Amino acid sequence: MAKHRLTRRTSVRGVQLVGLTAALAAAAGTSAVALSPSAGPANAGTSATAGQLEAMTAARVERRDLASRDASRFDLSLASTRKAQIDAAAVAKARQAKLTANATLTARRALALSAAKAQAAAKAKALAKAAAAAKAEALAKAAAAPKVVLPTTGYHLTAGFGQAGGRWARNHTGLDFAAPLGTPIRSVMAGEVIQADYEGAYGRQVKVRHADGTVTSYSHMSEFDVSVGDTVKAGDQVGAIGVTGNTTGPHVHFEVLPGGGDPIDPKPWLREHGVNP
Repeated sequence: MAKHRLTRRTSVRGVQLVGLTAALAAAAGTSAVALSPSAGPANAGTSATAGQLEAMTAARVERRDLASRDASRFDLSLASTRKAQIDAAAVAKARQAKLTANATLTARRALALSAAKAQAAAKAKALAKAAAAAKAEALAKAAAAPKVVLPTTGYHLTAGFGQAGGRWARNHTGLDFAAPLGTPIRSVMAGEVIQADYEGAYGRQVKVRHADGTVTSYSHMSEFDVSVGDTVKAGDQVGAIGVTGNTTGPHVHFEVLPGGGDPIDPKPWLREHGVNP
């Protein structure tokens, strides 16, 4: 009887020791080591312990698989986060590069616009200066230009105003400036041509009306160099010395008609205007 009790106690203790060892092994994540009691009749109770060991081993494997999957998920999450950070950095870098390029382009455009404005201003200034110079030159030429000139050059007077003679139907109405054929005949003052035609005994005749209403007449010309309506300045050629009309030699018959009326002596009129025939 005492021997039977001892064997039973030994079997129970063996089962308890194996269970404790398995629990410790499962907690530590290591392989369970079955501690078997001494071979003997007590081994009859080890069938339940093997089932427990198999269940604990399966639980340990499942926990290890779960841990492995969690680690894989963590690695994937970390890789995804890193990729997102890299992509965000690349986008930010590209955006900054675009902003820098836009700023550079804007600065270049501003410089180009400023240069164009400066160039336009310089060109306008140069044009204004040139225009002012041209105007000053024109004014200087106008100031230097003669206001009144004699009707021809290289001449000698052959008849005066009021002179009587058989060559005229009445007393002479002007001055005769004799010169070689073809010598230019000039308008004595600026004005407008009001006649350029053949006028009987006067031959080819040109008349010019001046600003004060005075009309000057040029007769016996060989040609016309102006037409009615032309504007002439003092010294512009209106014709050439000829012998057309009633004349005994090449000359220009010059008359002065105030207001286009009766002729007056051209000599004092020319002198009053600064020239002496």
